Amino acid sequence: MNSIEVNVNRPYEVQIGSGLLQDVGGHVRRLLPKVRTVAVVTDDTVGGLYLATVAASVARAGMEFCSYSIAPGEASKSGAEYLALLHWLAEAEVTRTDCILALGGGVVGDLAGLAAATYLRGVPYIQLPTTLLAMVDSSVGGKCGIDLPAGKNLAGAFYQPALVLADTDTLDTLPEAVFREGLAEVIKYGMLGSARLLDQLQGDDIMLELPSVIATCVALKRDIVEQDEFDMGQRMLLNLGHTVGHAIERLGDYTIPHGHAVAIGMAVDTRAAVRRGLCPAACLYLLESLLDRYQLPSRTAYGPEALFEAALHDKKRAGAEITIVVPCGLGQSELMTIPVASLQAWIELGVAT
Repeated sequence: MNSIEVNVNRPYEVQIGSGLLQDVGGHVRRLLPKVRTVAVVTDDTVGGLYLATVAASVARAGMEFCSYSIAPGEASKSGAEYLALLHWLAEAEVTRTDCILALGGGVVGDLAGLAAATYLRGVPYIQLPTTLLAMVDSSVGGKCGIDLPAGKNLAGAFYQPALVLADTDTLDTLPEAVFREGLAEVIKYGMLGSARLLDQLQGDDIMLELPSVIATCVALKRDIVEQDEFDMGQRMLLNLGHTVGHAIERLGDYTIPHGHAVAIGMAVDTRAAVRRGLCPAACLYLLESLLDRYQLPSRTAYGPEALFEAALHDKKRAGAEITIVVPCGLGQSELMTIPVASLQAWIELGVAT
């Protein structure tokens, strides 16, 4: 098992390994001895696979158990679902000394995290990510939120979990296409700060190295989050590919998978950087090779004007400026603040054939 400490305002541990769901109750009892009720938030697919395991573990640890399930998919990360979850927590009489468990992928983690941050002004919660994308990215760092009609993740909070348990056994039931979505975020971490990770991704069988790959991504994110917990500077690096990626998701009414959108966004940013002379062409070649290898897209049918209009709702916009993430070498990226009016030209460079 890999264990990574995240030393932020409210420190916690990320555990990565096999069989971790079997002892969720023991972890809750150890960390939060006053808990009487464990409230699990999951989705209909994940709940059918793993809710019974979590419930049995909670019962063995002598705590009450209740669960709330949402429909799978980004549409559940809505204001209506968020309010419904808060009402359910109140009806279940969950108290401030109880605990919420987020059992699922990024949508479940984001929704449950925001509910935990705001219900009774804060209830402890534990992330139990069951997708590769959630394990390497969204379950770590304390960002949680919901989408608004104007854009993705526009309502949210910074609220760190008490613990993250990434049980790699859950990846065995993950559909291949969903697994590849997570690899887009893995590639992102290689582009941001690890040439070694990029080498691993070119290896013969990434599955054999999966626990160490997940741990590498978590450690890279940990290092950035510890420097900038509240996303005022360096943490914006984690948004490589996300400005265009979120625009693509919005234009597709959130039917385009997040990993696919981020893959395209990274390719757009890297092409633009190469064409501006900010990044060597070898970096783009490797990125496109990896995306092709893992059957991830690198181009979009949306034009630069539509992408620009959708990107105006990006959270990294500050008045008349926006901060973009610019690849500048293998395992190296930098932040660059540009006028919002210049963003369309950047996107045009990145989408041009």
